[in-house]
Amino acid sequence: MKSDMSIASSSPAPRSKGYSFNIVGRIGLGIILFWLAVAILGPWISPHPPGEIVDWDYFGPMTSKFWLGTDYLGRDMFSRILLGARYTVGISLAAVTIACTIGVILGMIAAVIGGWFDMILSRLLDAINGIPSLLFGLVVVAAVGSSIPVLILTLAANYMPGSYRFARALAVNVNTMDFVTVARARGENTPYLIIREIFPNILGPVLADLGLRFVFIVLVLSGLSFLGLGVQPPNADWGALVRENIGALSFGAPAVIFPSIAIASLTISVNMFIDNLPTKIRDRSE
Repeated sequence: MKSDMSIASSSPAPRSKGYSFNIVGRIGLGIILFWLAVAILGPWISPHPPGEIVDWDYFGPMTSKFWLGTDYLGRDMFSRILLGARYTVGISLAAVTIACTIGVILGMIAAVIGGWFDMILSRLLDAINGIPSLLFGLVVVAAVGSSIPVLILTLAANYMPGSYRFARALAVNVNTMDFVTVARARGENTPYLIIREIFPNILGPVLADLGLRFVFIVLVLSGLSFLGLGVQPPNADWGALVRENIGALSFGAPAVIFPSIAIASLTISVNMFIDNLPTKIRDRSE
């Protein structure tokens, strides 16, 4: 009896922690939540208005008064990074939400309906997907003009075809499974098959794909702003802050270093979070 109890006590713990994050995932999630809070609360915690010249010394060093130094006009970089988070995080989040929502819905519909609808839609979106991301953004923004709605729709249109292809590949596999065949034999309609049978079984990979596309969108948005076609003055996202203060690179001034660190910390933390998603989210069969 005692040996049985010792065996039971030494047996592995039940797999009830499938939704727990490891330490790397928690660090990534913490940084993401930090920047999300900064994007929401930035205007209220910013010590100075973003356009106010507060120091006659351009590219000023880090001091107790200006925590991240000053930029090329003597504006407080701490305030500008706080306000820039709203544009970088907000535009990227809106674009990835639109792209993945439309892409996933169309991908599941194409997988269930199939036939000519699937073929025509796939070829059309493949043509869009074949255009390099930054080139697509440059052409559209240069032709239409740069504004926040244009940036959001351009980035969403740029990454929607990839989301469609990913969701369609997952949905095609699920569509061939027995439980979907049984539901179809019961006479269930297409919306039921998509909402109740297919979507719950591809949700985990779709969430991981959404995170990756968010990283790509942040980088493309920063690239457009660095080239002068992103967020326009007097507003500025982190890419625009790097462009404005690129002259400080030879001095090693904080005005160009900290916006770059902000971009890197956000994108790396999202990757850390995605790579360490809980088992029950990554693989619903667990």
